[in-house]
Amino acid sequence: MTESKLKLKEKIFYTTPNDDRSRMRTVANNLILHIHPTKVAKPALRFSYTWGLGGISSVLVLFLILTGVLLMFRYDASVENAYTSIQYLETQVAFGALIRGIHHWSANLLVVTSFLHLIRVFLTGGYKKGRAFNWALGLFLLTLVLAFNFTGYLLPWDQLAYWAITVGTSLLSYVPLVGTAVSNFLLGGPEVGQTTLRNFYAIHVAVLPAIMILAMSFHFWRVRKDGGISQPETGERERVEKVTTIPHLVQIELAATAVLTLVILVWAIFVPAPLEALANPSHPPNPAKAAWYFMGLQELLLHMHPLAAMLLPLTLFTGIALLPKLDPQEDNIGIYFRSPKGRFAALFGALLGAILVPLAVLLDEFWLDLPGLFPTWPTLITTGLIPLLATLAMFGLIYGYFRGAGKLNHSEAIVGLFSFIMTSFVVLTLIGIFFRGANMALVLPF
Repeated sequence: MTESKLKLKEKIFYTTPNDDRSRMRTVANNLILHIHPTKVAKPALRFSYTWGLGGISSVLVLFLILTGVLLMFRYDASVENAYTSIQYLETQVAFGALIRGIHHWSANLLVVTSFLHLIRVFLTGGYKKGRAFNWALGLFLLTLVLAFNFTGYLLPWDQLAYWAITVGTSLLSYVPLVGTAVSNFLLGGPEVGQTTLRNFYAIHVAVLPAIMILAMSFHFWRVRKDGGISQPETGERERVEKVTTIPHLVQIELAATAVLTLVILVWAIFVPAPLEALANPSHPPNPAKAAWYFMGLQELLLHMHPLAAMLLPLTLFTGIALLPKLDPQEDNIGIYFRSPKGRFAALFGALLGAILVPLAVLLDEFWLDLPGLFPTWPTLITTGLIPLLATLAMFGLIYGYFRGAGKLNHSEAIVGLFSFIMTSFVVLTLIGIFFRGANMALVLPF
């Protein structure tokens, strides 16, 4: 055997610990570079540009997977044992209450960070220059997050979960064309029961995780394929400074992950996941509310015909999905609010939403009575068509104001309108959560 072959054999079979660490480091680096490009634009590393919302959402998904797997070892998806298995988990299993708390609060925080990530991508024009498909995929991921929370909400089988899902599935039945079929499939019967719990559990732990992992993987790949996150365009002679992903981006991600882990851990320790009394189908609470992230829709149903209350958010969702077509101007990509005028439009739109929506709620609650004014008209017109058209007309007036009196271009006016719509939705959600009491009457929260 030649000397060179002997050296090769020794290199293969007699590695040192340093060689093992080097090999592990290489594998880790390759994994990182499968997710990230080798180099990233230095301006994209600014925390004030991305706020780390995409990365935070990804880490929260990882928390949910890890804690969810641990919870599965002690959870029993049966009406007879679901509640007691949660009690046993929290009182008898070491760190069981902490694991459930991390899972619960990570799920709720994921709804917030995903929503804020969507807004950040919009405000920086991250759907422009060939990124339309990934924008639509991001909306799909946000829908998946809501589906995850919705299906997981029922699993503790307490009063809060039972009646929130009862209200939530009733909301689904108002969705045109497919709502009733989806609601019947989820319920598996006339009301929330054993089949519902089994359906929700199967969807929550098997169906949705597989779809989420595939969609997230494709989302990351598209970000990389599209050249990274959106950045402002540069002149022909200008060059954007790029730095290596390792260590510049990775060290920021590790620091953000450490802070997020600490925050979630401390919060879960001092604020346990809620668990009310055992579900009782014969004693509904007053008020019976949907999960907090659906409270905006429930609030709409108090003011509009169910068909109109569902058509409005579906129309808005479709418009948001089509934003790459509705706002094709590409020279302002990567610039927050498109311009200083766009920043003014966003602030003014948010202010309008914060003022007009509470006024409209008070007006409809205490003064305006369209069915009483037109008693012979069908409610589909008085509480459906008229409010729906009035709301859409309001959107048109706001856009027209920005274009006319505000002298903004089309892209800047869309920023103002988007800000108004998002703020209005948040305000409706807050009203539903904090300002609705017994019989869903308006009350002060203090």
